[in-house]
Amino acid sequence: MRLLVLGGTEFVGRAVVEEARGRGWDVTVFHRGRHAAPAGVRALHGDRTAPGGLAALSGGAWDAVVDTWSAAPRAVREAARLLRERAGRYAYVSSCSVYDWAPPAGYTEDAPLVGGASPDAEQTDYARDKRGGELAALDAFGADRTLLVRAGLILGPYENVGRLPWWLTRTARGGRVLAPGPRDLPLQYVDARDLAAWTLDGVERGLSGPYNLMSPQGHATMGTLLEACAAVTGGGAELRWTDPEVILAAGIEPWTQLPVWVPPGSDMHDALHGADVSRAVAAGLRCRPVERTVADTWDWLRSLGGVAPQRPDRPLKGVAPETEAKVLAAADARQLP
Repeated sequence: MRLLVLGGTEFVGRAVVEEARGRGWDVTVFHRGRHAAPAGVRALHGDRTAPGGLAALSGGAWDAVVDTWSAAPRAVREAARLLRERAGRYAYVSSCSVYDWAPPAGYTEDAPLVGGASPDAEQTDYARDKRGGELAALDAFGADRTLLVRAGLILGPYENVGRLPWWLTRTARGGRVLAPGPRDLPLQYVDARDLAAWTLDGVERGLSGPYNLMSPQGHATMGTLLEACAAVTGGGAELRWTDPEVILAAGIEPWTQLPVWVPPGSDMHDALHGADVSRAVAAGLRCRPVERTVADTWDWLRSLGGVAPQRPDRPLKGVAPETEAKVLAAADARQLP
């Protein structure tokens, strides 16, 4: 297979490239040159947001394109239009954020979608940008040649958003750790490498249309995730499971200050950790154990000296140590007779 990856040097794009190279595919990456391309690929440079920035793609032909773009939809539109006669299929890594907020637990790919999105738009907000990217890919390649990968939370090596790296760094520091409860709170996520493998299987098999892509219910919980972090880092972390009411009363923001976690029973939890993924599972989705994702991410993080890359367009994650200490003290007080 001849594969073109738009991006391909960071996180999901890099996972796609490494999976394709592992299959012996012929891989081309198109990127701005800010990061080194993986070994064994052909690198083309350009800035898809600049006038004439796609010039490097003016020649060549590919069996499939994978695009992870998450900003202005018009960038997807222009790339897809340029490539529609020279590529067989277009896989766009989208997001479950494209559903009209907040989708109920158990929502499928047929759930209502966010309004106001356009394939011609400049950057607006994440949900409309991703939906606009979907529309742009569909407009150029048509429904039969477009695969829409609606990912949820993505974790794994090369993460540049700061969620799992923060938890690993925190548990490595040891001591009492504010662990947001309940311990058995269900989580849904996808390892970037499992996303990559499923996506490449999909383009090879000719899949089209939207798929919710994250782990099935029961795959992981806050307990299995954080216990894996504490075990692999070996920092002597003591997980202090704390009631959601105590955490919220302290003004801590779910998802950002305590990455991955959102309180049970909330619209946010149903939307982020309650999708029906049976369509993707039927199409071959396999998710590696949470312990494997955590251990491999820790190995990668240590190879960087313990400091993960951080996308400048994403907010920093994590709670300040002094805030954590205050919440732990409040939790202790609630336990007193």
